Amino acid sequence: MEKNERTCTTVDQYITGFPPDVQDILQKIRTIIKEEAPAAAERIAYGMPTYTLDKNLIHFAAYARHIGVYPTPTGIDAFRDELAAYKNAKGSVQFPLSETIPYDLIRRITRYLVAEQASRNSSSRKR
Repeated sequence: MEKNERTCTTVDQYITGFPPDVQDILQKIRTIIKEEAPAAAERIAYGMPTYTLDKNLIHFAAYARHIGVYPTPTGIDAFRDELAAYKNAKGSVQFPLSETIPYDLIRRITRYLVAEQASRNSSSRKR
């Protein structure tokens, strides 16, 4: 399985382009993000599911051997210790498909990013 290469315009199209077991994982991640960021807009950007609250909040994508989650550098930094077990970079983390996906960690990262964005928006309104 390679990353879904067809041109998708919706997250539903993106998810259905993968095998059922990967679809289940992607749908769970989507549900978590929607629960933690109900006001976020959902769209396809950079060829992957993207959620925005005034600006990009979090993205995710499926690949042959992992699920990529892209929570911005602040999301990675805030959970650095918990993410140390996974391949990660400045704004991304890879969760191997051969291991249990840490849904609770994805939930907490999303919650953190929503709170961070709300704090930024609050601070900018006070100026």
